[in-house]
Amino acid sequence: MSTSTVESAKSGLSRRRVITAGAAASGALIGSALAGAPASPASVTDSVPTAPTGARILRPRRLRPGDRVRVVSPGSTPQRANVARGVEILESWGLVVEIAPHVFDQYGYLAGRDEDRLADLNDALADPTIRGVFASRGGYGTQRIVDAVNINAVRRDPKVVVGFSDITSLQNKLWRDTRLATIHGPMVNWSDSRTGPESAEALRAAVMTTSQIVIQREETESTASIVVPGRAEGILLGGNLTMLDSSVAAGDFPDLTGAILFIEEVGEAPYRIDRMLSHLRRIGALDGIVGVALGQVTDSEGDNWTFVDTLRDRLCDLGVPVLGGLRLGHGNGQLTIPLGVPAVLDADAGVLIAEPAVRD
Repeated sequence: MSTSTVESAKSGLSRRRVITAGAAASGALIGSALAGAPASPASVTDSVPTAPTGARILRPRRLRPGDRVRVVSPGSTPQRANVARGVEILESWGLVVEIAPHVFDQYGYLAGRDEDRLADLNDALADPTIRGVFASRGGYGTQRIVDAVNINAVRRDPKVVVGFSDITSLQNKLWRDTRLATIHGPMVNWSDSRTGPESAEALRAAVMTTSQIVIQREETESTASIVVPGRAEGILLGGNLTMLDSSVAAGDFPDLTGAILFIEEVGEAPYRIDRMLSHLRRIGALDGIVGVALGQVTDSEGDNWTFVDTLRDRLCDLGVPVLGGLRLGHGNGQLTIPLGVPAVLDADAGVLIAEPAVRD
């Protein structure tokens, strides 16, 4: 980032350089991070924090060896060999993995008909013997079925839910309707060339331990130059930008008031990223956010402006801290982050710290 850009960002941030998102500021994790001291995993208590709306966060029990988990395909069809590798990784953690009946179905660009994909998802969410639901892949299709998800089953028996990309729709629906904390991380359609041992360990820690999640800004990441100084705390919400923008006015668009907005993207030209962010700005969806966490943006080609130029232009004048360079999304070495949990974004220190999505 150039000196002129930093100075402009500082002046725009002066009205609220350190932002607190209401009740989400409670908890030892938040306090220690804002004090500048490193928060240890032991500082994350078993108490359930309060969301900005006053609703309690619903945390599923962490996964343990011997737990049964089920793989589902709410969107597109995965590759059998990649799923076999993903299952191998989950089984190496001691989990018992089941494949839902329609995971490998194909109906156009979908993993089977809507009713079949929905049945697999709802069966997994309602089955009392299943402790975790892992998406096989994203692609497209979750928005076609998300409004019929069995919300009462989630309230009765919250489970670990893992996915990203197209699964953003499901994660935001579950947050909006139940306040379920979910896991934004690699899916079972596993590629060792993209997600190696570090990615696997990050996912394991997020679903099987109650340790806080710490994501450091990395200079080599494509969004690393996008930084607006400051610290913010709030509930971490968001996911894939396309899925977020296309859910406006539907049942899976979350209230972002008091939230740290996390976004990542793949395969969208800079002008399309501009259009989505401009839309969210125009409707006031970003008026109440307290910070922005930028994950990976991949396969974004365009003329004149790069996606970095676009993101800087559309985000750095919002008057909130912005932290890019987070290895979260479709890029190589993807890490894992909880959604729907209290978090601290410290752009000065280059770190995003989130409480766990799971409990003991």
